[in-house]
Amino acid sequence: MDKKAIELARYRLERAKQDLKDTELLYKNNSLLAANNRAYYAIFHAIQAVLALERIDFKRHKDVIGYFNKNYVNTEVFPRTIGRKIGQAFQIREDSDYDYKFIPEIEQTEYQLDTAKELIRLVKEYINKKEKEE
Repeated sequence: MDKKAIELARYRLERAKQDLKDTELLYKNNSLLAANNRAYYAIFHAIQAVLALERIDFKRHKDVIGYFNKNYVNTEVFPRTIGRKIGQAFQIREDSDYDYKFIPEIEQTEYQLDTAKELIRLVKEYINKKEKEE
């Protein structure tokens, strides 16, 4: 495994962890719309950490998620359930950011937070495994 790719993956994972910390603060302050946004970005940056190992990236979020689902979820490198959760997270973030009539429920934000935590844990394990294979 390319050392630079591992460094980039770890950087992106740290960014995901910071997004998660921001999510938790926003959630505790009942800022659910903003918490949904930051939780999604924690998920997105965790996915980008995985793609960094391949030195691949995309400009559009849906392309990043689509590639991850096709190459990592559908092949069961990551559990299929996480693919569904990522899809839901994307939709909740879209609603939170762009639907001015959307009123988030606390359960949706908790779901976003739990999905971000789960994916970050899985990505950390994956990066550690890949680094050991080197």
